[in-house]
Amino acid sequence: MFAKIHEIEYKTILAVCDKEYIGKTFEEGNICFTASERFYKGEEVTKDELEKMLTENNSANLFGNKCVSIALEKGLVGEKSIIVIKGIKHAQIYRL
Repeated sequence: MFAKIHEIEYKTILAVCDKEYIGKTFEEGNICFTASERFYKGEEVTKDELEKMLTENNSANLFGNKCVSIALEKGLVGEKSIIVIKGIKHAQIYRL
């Protein structure tokens, strides 16, 4: 998995994508999603590192079955808030 932190004013957005999807575009119905390198490709992280990062940032944008499953295991996202594009899970987490 790749993770990249984007800082916007006083907030942070954690962008995470399973390694195999970086740079690819997926279309299903009226959804067209690109896992852009510019947004997602940062440092390669382990499950433990990702678990820690998910609790340290204001929001997260996750694309991939592995990274979304980790957020599910930690109770940070629910099944109802996940969308599936071509069999690949996508979720967003916001902390207010």
